[in-house]
This record gives sequence, C-alpha cells and structure tokens, in this order.
Amino acid sequence: MPFDPRRRDFLSAAAGVAAVPSIAAQAVAPAKSLNLKITDLKTVIVNAGSVNWVFCKVYTNQGLVGLGEGSMTSKEATVAEAIREHHRFLVGKDPTDIELLWQGMYRYPRWRGGPVLNSAISAVEIALWDILGQALGVPIYKLLGGAARRRIRLYKDVASTPEAFLKAKEEGYGAAKSGFIRVDNDLVEPRRAVREGIRALEQVRKAVGDDFDICIDAHGKLTTVMAVEFCTAIEDLRPFFVEEATQLEDLGELELLRQKTKVPLATGERSFTKWGFAEMCARHLVNYVQPDVVHAGGILELKKIGTLAEAFRIEMAPHNPQSEVSTMASLHVDATTPASTIQEYNPRSDQWVQDLFYGGGSRVKDGYAELPDRPGLGVQLNEEVAARRPYQPVNRPNYVFSDGAVADH
Repeated sequence: MPFDPRRRDFLSAAAGVAAVPSIAAQAVAPAKSLNLKITDLKTVIVNAGSVNWVFCKVYTNQGLVGLGEGSMTSKEATVAEAIREHHRFLVGKDPTDIELLWQGMYRYPRWRGGPVLNSAISAVEIALWDILGQALGVPIYKLLGGAARRRIRLYKDVASTPEAFLKAKEEGYGAAKSGFIRVDNDLVEPRRAVREGIRALEQVRKAVGDDFDICIDAHGKLTTVMAVEFCTAIEDLRPFFVEEATQLEDLGELELLRQKTKVPLATGERSFTKWGFAEMCARHLVNYVQPDVVHAGGILELKKIGTLAEAFRIEMAPHNPQSEVSTMASLHVDATTPASTIQEYNPRSDQWVQDLFYGGGSRVKDGYAELPDRPGLGVQLNEEVAARRPYQPVNRPNYVFSDGAVADH
C-alpha cells in the first residue's frame, strides 16, 4: 500500500500529543505526600430552565472535594447515572493519578466512547484536576505548563438581531455568535431558512461594522444543499466562522463544503477525545475545532486536542454553553494552549445562578477573561441553592420538513 503523507503528519502530531501527560506527571509529585484517596462520588442535577446542569463531586480522605460537570442536553439523567457507575472503580484510588484513572474509566469497559460515556468521564476528570490544584494551592492551568497568553478572548452568544450584536459590542466584546438559520414551530423550510438567514446576517454586518467578528452557528440544521448555498452566499459578509454546517457522520460532506466555499468552517462540539479530531485536523477540513471540555474527555483531553490542532496549524475555539464550572474548566485549558484563540462564553445574570456558585468564577473585562488565579478549578457549588432547583425533564426541538420527514438538529 503506498505511503500517505498525511499519515506521516498525523504521527508527528501524535508524538507531540503523547508528550502532554509528562507535564502533569511532574506537577503531581508534591501532592503524593498527602496520601490522598477517593472516598466517595456523587452527582447533583440542577434545572436551569431550558436545560439541566449535571455536576459531579469527588470526595477525598483529606477533606478536599473536587467539582466537575458533564451537562448534556436531553440526556442529563442518563449522564448522571453513568457518572455514578464510576464509584466502584474510583473509591480507594489516588485522585492525583489523573491520566491513569482516565485511561481506566475509558478503556476498561468493553463498550466505550460516545456522548454519554465521555461526558461522564469528563465530569470526573475535571473534579480530579480540581482536587489536585487545591492540594497544591495553584490554579489548574499552572499544572498544564503555565500561561500561553495573558488573557483569553471571548465571544458571547446572542440573538441574531442587530440590537443584540450591538449590545455585545457596547459591552466590550469584539465577537459574538448567533444561529441566523431560523426554524419556526419546528418546521424546516430550506429556501426560506437560507434566504432569511442571509438577510439577517446582512443587517448585523451593517450594524456592527467591518471590524467586529460575527460567528454563525448553523447547529446542524442545514442539508448539504442548504450548507453550500448559505456559505457561498455569505462569503462577502466575512463571518468569523460557520459552525456545524454539516453533520459529522460523514467527513466527506464537510470536505465537499470545504471545496465549495472560502468561508472559515468550525465544528467539533459533538466529537469526542483526540481520536475524534485526528482525521479532521490531518485533512484540514476546518479552520477551528470546537471540542467541549465536558463532553470531549475533560481538561487534559481538551489540552491534547489543542496540541493536535496546533500541530496542523488549526485554531481551537472550545464549545461552552453550560455552567460556570464548564467555563472555568475551559479557561484553564485556554490559558495554557497556544491553539486556543477564542472561547465561547454564556454569562447568566439570574440571581439564583449567581448564588449557585461561589469562590469567584470567571472574571471578564472588555471581552476577555482574566487568567484564573485561585487554587484548583476556582469555583464551588452551593448545594442548598441546587436543591431548590431539582431535575426537570426538558423537551427538545423535533424538527421536520414540510412532508413530515425528520430533520437534523
């Protein structure tokens, strides 16, 4: 079989990824003297309106408690149970052996991978890093190699109106994201959706000017024909990227779109682990990869994906529509990963959300997040507030075409 030069590039990148755990291994050594052992694990589900947030708490014999998140829309109760299944494997183990425990959670089960199992592993893994950072008295990113930048650029999710984008600009953001592809009453009308999406984007570009970055989240709603039509039509409007213009079952569809348009493409919120991003990066199918720290495998796995992206000169823009726990976990990776150039940010001003978290959380100024400076993750969960908002099943959209056929989302 002839040698594929892409394989050589992939192997070179993989060598760089393999070096990442050694950084963490060196940093962990001082915590070993604490003789930390995992004593318990539990989950907390909090209803946040249209979604439920799933949190994981890992307890130790020294009183240190780690906090993680595995929130996943429409499957929250399933993820919570998957997290709890790790209890029998984790109790008695050293929580600072993060890579070893990750490998065990991922590889020991006969059935592995997918959104539910990876989200469960991510929640636990984030909590383990929180414990380690607290034990050593340093922010997590200091254990991953230290700062690669002085602050972290953010984009804010907003409605697809000129007013919403202008408000983000007034708040100091230089970038914001919206869907633009509208679906009314769960009915997908391809021509109308594309036409109105283009018009909405034109209005926003006119309002914010040439120097504001407009991100577009197609959210998997487009058929292949719709994706090509939409992306080619908006090239002159210079979007920062178009996210999830295709489905991930067939990377050939993404390659086809890549050949048809010069619009920057982004995807990855529904991809998992470094293996889910390897071919995408090696074939340069996107300009931005968008792994989600609470789905892709956790903090160190997100760091590995960022290293893989860096090797292929692809930028990383982590997905993050969840809570402050997800935000802080993402920021620790952003701080230390050269390829991570912009971070999704979803601030919630509700008073109950402010009360749900204490310990500080993210600090944002002029569209940038400051580097975390508190030990561990840097945020804690108020379980009294959480208990007042128990899990509630949430109905998600059921998109259809005019003939009643099921549409993607």
